[in-house]
Amino acid sequence: MNKQLILVLSTVFLFFSCKKEKKEDLTQFVDPFIGIAYVGHTHPAAQLPFGMVQVGPDTGTDKWEHCAGYFNEDSSIIGFSHTHLSGTGCPDMGDVMFMPVTGDVSFYRGDEDNTATGYRSGFRHETEEARPGYYKVLLDDYQVKVELTATERTAFHKYTFPESENAGIIIDLGHGIGDKPVEASLSLLNDTTVVGKRRSTGFVEDHTYYFYAVLSKPVEQVSSFVDSVISQEATLSGKTTKFLLQFKTGQHEEVRVKVALSTVNIDGAKRNMQKEITCWNFNEVRSKATATWNEYLEKIEISPRDEGQKISFYTAVYHTLVMPNKITDVDGTYRLPDGTLIKDRCERYTNFSLWDTYRAAHPFYVLMFPDKNTGFVESMLDLYRQRRVLCTNEYGQNETWCMIGNHAVSVVADAYLKGTITQNKELAAEAVFNSLTTSHPKSNWEMYDQYGYYPFDLLHVESVSRTMEHCYNDYCASLMAELVGDREKQIFFKKRSDNFKNLFDSDSKLMRAKDSNGNWRTPFDSFLLSHASTSGGDYTEGNAWQYTWHIQHDIPELVKLMGSKDYFETKLDSLFFLETRSLGDGFHGDVTGMIGQYAHGNEPSHHIAYLYNYTNHPYKTQEIIRQVFDQFYLPTRDGLSGNDDCGQMSAWYIFSSMGFYPVDPVSGEYIIGAPQVHEMILHLPNGKTFEMKANNLSDENKYIQSVKLNGQPLPTFKISYNDIKKGGILEFDMGAERAKKWVITG
Repeated sequence: MNKQLILVLSTVFLFFSCKKEKKEDLTQFVDPFIGIAYVGHTHPAAQLPFGMVQVGPDTGTDKWEHCAGYFNEDSSIIGFSHTHLSGTGCPDMGDVMFMPVTGDVSFYRGDEDNTATGYRSGFRHETEEARPGYYKVLLDDYQVKVELTATERTAFHKYTFPESENAGIIIDLGHGIGDKPVEASLSLLNDTTVVGKRRSTGFVEDHTYYFYAVLSKPVEQVSSFVDSVISQEATLSGKTTKFLLQFKTGQHEEVRVKVALSTVNIDGAKRNMQKEITCWNFNEVRSKATATWNEYLEKIEISPRDEGQKISFYTAVYHTLVMPNKITDVDGTYRLPDGTLIKDRCERYTNFSLWDTYRAAHPFYVLMFPDKNTGFVESMLDLYRQRRVLCTNEYGQNETWCMIGNHAVSVVADAYLKGTITQNKELAAEAVFNSLTTSHPKSNWEMYDQYGYYPFDLLHVESVSRTMEHCYNDYCASLMAELVGDREKQIFFKKRSDNFKNLFDSDSKLMRAKDSNGNWRTPFDSFLLSHASTSGGDYTEGNAWQYTWHIQHDIPELVKLMGSKDYFETKLDSLFFLETRSLGDGFHGDVTGMIGQYAHGNEPSHHIAYLYNYTNHPYKTQEIIRQVFDQFYLPTRDGLSGNDDCGQMSAWYIFSSMGFYPVDPVSGEYIIGAPQVHEMILHLPNGKTFEMKANNLSDENKYIQSVKLNGQPLPTFKISYNDIKKGGILEFDMGAERAKKWVITG
């Protein structure tokens, strides 16, 4: 063969090799609009994974539907703020709002149904576009096209204006989502630079952001608003401070704005911008955002059953990565709740919805992004140093006490037991033990230890749920005590972890409230929903049917309490086949996604479908999981059946797609469910791969016939964290037959 032919063949080979190696852009399968309707409470803001900045549209701020600032049914946009919560049931953030305008405008936002009364603008969903790290919309009232992208700490706005003698940008620091300003300042340093500070109170009691903004076009005129007084001052301070920065624009003229945030100070925000965005090229910054998102998304490859499932899956991965959020500046500096400035190599984060995320989101982080989870744990330990108790539900570095249990304990213990905590190990153990013996607003340990449960006549709300949640926390502490060799603490916490037995009613076979004399609550309605802040009651966002199964650490003991494996199965059947009804006067918006009395839209139910593995008919788990997938996870704006809760609802979907779920997150074991995709490959952080195959999976073939791990039959209905970490292949054979047993259950 002559040299010329060899050269030609080599060139052809290299060409096709390069084409083959080109990676797929997985961001095309992410739809940030999933969950913005119904009760998902997600947002379409542009951000990077776990970024400080989430820059996006706010359509409302005052209703429960606006917890994330955006709701699908709205037809007008107030403006574009730089911080948003994702999937929560409580509203906050919406800091540092910018709004491009034209013509004569008011400093007031105006009425949502009559945009002419203020500066807000109508919009149409067909002009919107959202991808990871990018958002676009046309403001109908001003005919301004808005495009947004972001780095970790800096937002990049691009406004395409029509021709106007009075184009401009409103900056409104009075704006916030469900909160109000306590202190705000604005200063126009020169004709292209604006700086400011916003401190607010609301669901998050006290949080502050500083910002540094630079415009690509000089400001020709400034109008100011501070606490209802209008002027032309270039420096403002008060509570409700606003600027209108005006200039002339030609047709299709682009005005770019870079806005950096910091929790430290204005200089920190300036450094963040100077480090992260050194150009005025919007598309370049957007491309980098896309590349960053792909680096995260490509850690998992799937072969879905259809295109819609691929969108649902990668959107679920996306939603697990939007929170928690970074609070460190580029130089490693961050501010503690007491105001102390700290500089550290380890990134720090805020916004921990732990009552939700300890169940599956944090186990997902430990498995796929352990370095990030280490930063989360270190952030929790920082808060412990300040308060001497681990956080329960922390946002903006504020303890909100909005939920029960102390599931930072669960998250810290999980990281400790899996060996991902490499520093501050003694502090981690101390924090876990002290947090379960130091009383705080959601736990009176003296009462709890005296009775072995929370009596409903002494603790007037959530007495059953708090008992159940603390049992799990105590179990986590007992495992940690065993690992560190503290026998006394191990015995103490293990005994307390059994307190759920004190509330099991052998007549109803349900968890039921008791008073301080040991008497059952009478009358007892097992369907009565409780919501602490609106109706009181013995349960947290649920009822006896939903909370009876909340013994994640000891399901075999619950089987014994029920009397037999058969009765346990019958009771589970009742949960799923009872009439779907909600009784009670309180708020029921959290209890959604109903199958009988099972509520997939709320976290206490998330593990329950997997409990049929403890019966003689594990195929029922496989049926319920398929039903949940088909009903409650759709690639549509209303495709989530409940609040996404900072990624927990999405993490359930990810694990369940693989065919297993962390029923007991701290145990290091996952319970087999039923795979929902043909194949999945996890590119693990240690460089190994773990592959899941579901042979013959189809709409009809949803039942497991057999399972093999690395070619050997799986001897139990569990797979371990260490099994996955080693790499290998988990292979399911699926069929249409309801296999009564494929392993020995128990």
